[in-house]
Amino acid sequence: MTKKLQLDSKHLPLIATIGLFIVMFIFGSLRYTGFFSTQVFLNLFIDNAFLIVVAVGMTFVILSGGIDLSVGSIIALTSMVAASLTMNAQLSPVLVIPTSLLVGTILGFCMGCLIQYFNLQPFIVTLAGMFLARGLCYLISVESITIDHGFFSFMASTRIPVGGGNFISISVIIAMLVVIAAMFIAHYSKFGRNVYALGGSEQSALLMGLPVAKTKILIYTVSGFCSSLAGIIFTFYMLSGYGLHANGLELDTIAAVVIGGTLLTGGAGYVAGSVVGVLILGIIQTVIVFEGTLSSWWTKIAIGTLLLLFIVLQRVIVARSKTNQTSVSSH
Repeated sequence: MTKKLQLDSKHLPLIATIGLFIVMFIFGSLRYTGFFSTQVFLNLFIDNAFLIVVAVGMTFVILSGGIDLSVGSIIALTSMVAASLTMNAQLSPVLVIPTSLLVGTILGFCMGCLIQYFNLQPFIVTLAGMFLARGLCYLISVESITIDHGFFSFMASTRIPVGGGNFISISVIIAMLVVIAAMFIAHYSKFGRNVYALGGSEQSALLMGLPVAKTKILIYTVSGFCSSLAGIIFTFYMLSGYGLHANGLELDTIAAVVIGGTLLTGGAGYVAGSVVGVLILGIIQTVIVFEGTLSSWWTKIAIGTLLLLFIVLQRVIVARSKTNQTSVSSH
């Protein structure tokens, strides 16, 4: 008895993303000396650990059919709060870290409540959140606050050996723990199933008796928490707080999630895909660095092109899926 290997069309964007990453890594390895090394691969995680964490939160938002434009500003606000409490208030990191994490969590919770109970568009509410968080940064200080503290220096400079002379940072460990937890929550928890159901059809989720209001508020709270955690990791990376930190990062995050295979209309996608999406953005920057003669603006051009290609791919998949459903129902 033979079994046919059936490929779900919803998996196509994820497969395309992984394939694209492999092709780009092979291209870099063939073109540049020293590109094909474990450390170059690990550096993608080290340099983009904060983006991986914020992309995890954004994945839940987009899976539910929403959008969150406030993530970049929350990262900047978290870095400012952490820097100000550490350097100006001279507080211990034991108090600074939990307090900084509350910044995005509370903002995310408030935005989720506004979206749910006032029936407002996520785009508008999170746009307001973006301006609010960015404005609050300048209320703390208009200047950059440099962090000179033993704990932050330790977190920034510690290298964890992984064999063969290669290493990762503590931020990578944090990011990977977040990814593992998010994958478990998305695919094996009631909350995860509710998020997919909400993205598939909010009306159907309501008719099935799912806790739509609670789920929607929790999604934006999780996104806010991930943004603040990304802000802490970004602070380790930069060792400073500044109102212009992570300017425009929300668009990079959305691009990484979409390139990672999550449908913009919601209901389909994977946390692991978003991680690969972030790595693709990272490898574009690495190729530009190795090339040496290209401007960093080529990163934006490449991301824009890839984003358009993946949105078209998603559109084709959704159209084919509807055609198949119509065909099945007519028989």
